[in-house]
Amino acid sequence: MFAHGYSALDTTDSTQTLNGENLGHSVFLHTTKDNKLAPSMDDLRFLQIMDDEYRQDESKSWVAPLPFQSPRKQLPNNKEYAKSRLNSLCRTLSKQPQMKAHYLEFVEKMLTNKHAEIAPPLQEGQECWYLPSFGVYHPKKPGQIRVVFDVLLTGPDLNNTLLGVLMRFWKEPVAITADIQHMFHCFIVREDHRDFLRFLWFHNSDPDSDIVDYRMCVHVFGNSPSPAVAIYGLRRAAKEEEKNFGSDVRRFVEREFYVDDALKSFPTEAEAISVLRRAQMMLAASNLRLHKIASNRPAVLEAFPLEDRAKDIKDLNLLTDDLPLQRSL
Repeated sequence: MFAHGYSALDTTDSTQTLNGENLGHSVFLHTTKDNKLAPSMDDLRFLQIMDDEYRQDESKSWVAPLPFQSPRKQLPNNKEYAKSRLNSLCRTLSKQPQMKAHYLEFVEKMLTNKHAEIAPPLQEGQECWYLPSFGVYHPKKPGQIRVVFDVLLTGPDLNNTLLGVLMRFWKEPVAITADIQHMFHCFIVREDHRDFLRFLWFHNSDPDSDIVDYRMCVHVFGNSPSPAVAIYGLRRAAKEEEKNFGSDVRRFVEREFYVDDALKSFPTEAEAISVLRRAQMMLAASNLRLHKIASNRPAVLEAFPLEDRAKDIKDLNLLTDDLPLQRSL
């Protein structure tokens, strides 16, 4: 038996071995799979960790580990470096009052929502890691800052192809878009891994107070495996609830999302409403909120409460106003 790419040839068939044309055609046969990269050993290890250790807690939220390489070297103590980065950040914020206000508000909200907590004292010789942070603005949302925790780990690309999502989005007449609210922060970090996501910040978010140790309770934006962890969790949530909400909704969650943005078109308004409603319930079972719904059909929007609609659509009179253009992704 010889193998080439994704095709295999059984040489016991004399017609294959004696007929050069058939032999060459079989051995060098090209398929669409030839363009798809096979997963690396690290990717397979990541998926095995997720399969083995992803679980739901008492509240039905998903708890995920950090995907450490095995074996791995012990991390050095980088607290002094984190202090120098915080001092540099403070100098930047002192020159930009608006950014400072947004930054303080973001961290305070993160603590209020229990996405981060004051870190307990470390035991003698206990391993940990401090995450430096910095702020970035979305070019389309200048008043909204996102704090990025700068940590370098690896993870496989589990995302759907953008081209595939867009091509399916353009296919049918009834289009919808939606969004998972704070998707990364919906997935909790396993408690014994949280000390690898420590960061330094001011007590009570007061820049005049002492610097104290905090640690993340959820997976963070800026950590390279976070997209893979979150996408895996999103699909796991759909898989677990498929029996309650239908295979078509599981397919929607698995195929029509680009990270946390859903784009899909349907033949009819009724089908769009049905899939969206069931998707909301399916994901809500794992404490994931599908919101910011937009559509090119007013009837679809009317089927959902104002708080679930996209911001630009909430105040519209759907009987008289024209639907605005919506930016996706």
